[in-house]
Amino acid sequence: MHIPDGYLSPQTYVPFYVVSIAFLSIAVRKVKKELTAKLVPFLGMSAAFSFLIMMFNIPVPGGTTGHAVGAALIALLFGPWVSIVSVSVALLIQAFVFGDGGITALGANCFNMAIAMSFVSYGVFKLVNDKSENPKRMNIAAFLAGYIGICTTAIITAFEFGIQPIIASAKDGTPLYAPYPLKVAVPAMALEHFLIFGFVEGIITALLFRYFYSHHREMIKAIENRTSS
Repeated sequence: MHIPDGYLSPQTYVPFYVVSIAFLSIAVRKVKKELTAKLVPFLGMSAAFSFLIMMFNIPVPGGTTGHAVGAALIALLFGPWVSIVSVSVALLIQAFVFGDGGITALGANCFNMAIAMSFVSYGVFKLVNDKSENPKRMNIAAFLAGYIGICTTAIITAFEFGIQPIIASAKDGTPLYAPYPLKVAVPAMALEHFLIFGFVEGIITALLFRYFYSHHREMIKAIENRTSS
């Protein structure tokens, strides 16, 4: 799912840089306010978890790759703002150190996998669980948070690819960046994630959520006071 350099036009990646930096700035301020000695090691662990899980890339038709992200679990445990910081740090290291994801596309990758997925996953869990105390319902909510979160991210990424031939083409109509139109990019990304990676993300999220609910229930942000947002 990491978008490489050369696939997004400046009119696409520049605005995403602006938006992602704005969100990340807010996230850092919010995390600083809530940061405690107990949270510090978990914050580092969540960034490492996201980094590790995203390194298992499988090529997907359309010029990118598919993989789990980990943003859903981090958002449920510590809130979407912590997830934004953790996943963004992982993406930053991957782009600059490992060349996984382009430098020009870093803003878009952060928006897709750190920002959008964190808020969508957290929102799905809150909507499905609806203050329930039932562990089974919470497990289902956690699975759907991971599944819907990563599938939504895949569709957003596909849309970014698909609009490139429309907004950035030569005079003769030749695409200057990603050559795949929406009718190719969206189905390619959607099928892979709805059929494979969505289930992977959902299962990982549900299993680890169950573990933390059993052993560290008090630290789960998504069920904190049943009204946390």
